[in-house]
Amino acid sequence: MTMPASGPPSPIRVFQGTLSTSKHSDVLGWGLPRLRDLPWRRTRDPWAILVSEVMLQQTQAARVIPKWRQFMSAYPTAAGCASAALGDVLRLWQGLGYPRRAKNLHDAAAEIARLGRFPQTLDELRRLPGVGAYTARAVMAFAFEVDCAVVDTNIARVLARLAGTRLTARQVQANADELVPAGESWAWNQCLMDLGATVCRPANPNCAECPLAASCAWHGEGAEDPAIGSAGVSGRQARFDGSDRQARGLLLQALVNAPIGSERVATVMRCDESRAARLVADLEREGLVVRRERMLRLP
Repeated sequence: MTMPASGPPSPIRVFQGTLSTSKHSDVLGWGLPRLRDLPWRRTRDPWAILVSEVMLQQTQAARVIPKWRQFMSAYPTAAGCASAALGDVLRLWQGLGYPRRAKNLHDAAAEIARLGRFPQTLDELRRLPGVGAYTARAVMAFAFEVDCAVVDTNIARVLARLAGTRLTARQVQANADELVPAGESWAWNQCLMDLGATVCRPANPNCAECPLAASCAWHGEGAEDPAIGSAGVSGRQARFDGSDRQARGLLLQALVNAPIGSERVATVMRCDESRAARLVADLEREGLVVRRERMLRLP
């Protein structure tokens, strides 16, 4: 039956009917012995989980692991991060890219410190700077073990292929919500993530090893991969060389070592004066750099 437009989303069913207990067991039985050894999976500290999730946005786990360890050593609590200068946080963040995430994390730490406690609900988490629906759900599932479906790019790809069709954001979240087995949120979400990362890969999926192969509507066959174009599934990244993101990164990387005079900025950013001025204005507006007496420096 089609739901009215004003009601909840009508999911494109990943499975016909409710996912059976045996299928849940198949996924958990396959996944738990194979879980990737990621250090944030050994903790339920919500601050540590939040740090990992912010770092993992648009950055591969292998690059995040050493930075996460350094960050948690330097700032083991939200209060510790909040009391640090943003410039110090940005220095430690170097190598992860997308420095706005570091500022958001620093701002979130300040809000947590102001509250005097870590937010405990989705709505409270969503009110933290830089925390969207995915990150809030990840903290709920991985720190508090609440029955909550997480949809990252790997899970979105698995669900689209199982359904055999492209899914909208509402459809993929609705399907994910239906599939979470009661009391198994932490394990279920982690296993689905690893299934997408290691078996149901973007290219050359290993369908023969998939514990859900018998229930999959796609089976890796046909030219049209239903995951392509589905909400939440990462597409091809824009070219980095020569991009604004590269120019911004070059400046921030240089500022880690010392302030830079305005006359050198375009050279450091490897771009023309007009473009450098625009990008620096953006960085100042975002609070990632400050200007004092014609010198740029980290805040």
